[in-house]
Amino acid sequence: MPKTYQSTTVDAPIDEVWARLRNFHDMAWAPAVVERCEAVGEEAGDEVGARRILNGVFHETLRELDDAEHVVKYSIDAGPPPVSPDQVKDYIGVIRVRPVTDTGSTFVEWSSSWDAPDAGAEEFCHNIYVALLNELKKAFG
Repeated sequence: MPKTYQSTTVDAPIDEVWARLRNFHDMAWAPAVVERCEAVGEEAGDEVGARRILNGVFHETLRELDDAEHVVKYSIDAGPPPVSPDQVKDYIGVIRVRPVTDTGSTFVEWSSSWDAPDAGAEEFCHNIYVALLNELKKAFG
């Protein structure tokens, strides 16, 4: 099962970072990566089942939102190669935030895993998530 893992620290308290990440329909904090985030359906951005389309091509669904544990889980349901449905199955992304208690900053992890016959999507996903984490840091810096 291919997977990726990325992490960073953000110089802001966990409550502020979590407030930005928990709304599935709002990615305004990442303008250099996400030009458009379109909400789809009736669910609000903090309701499991919420759907979005990123940049007109990535169709995603919110699978879990845990405010106590600061975790977002989502699936990519459709997208361009190398994450298209004919190349990747059961794609799950996980964003988890934790406080860094000695500095008051926040540790952010972004990982994903999927079923695929080869590892072609690993570098693609890794690069996107690194760019998103960099944008998140900029949003607070």
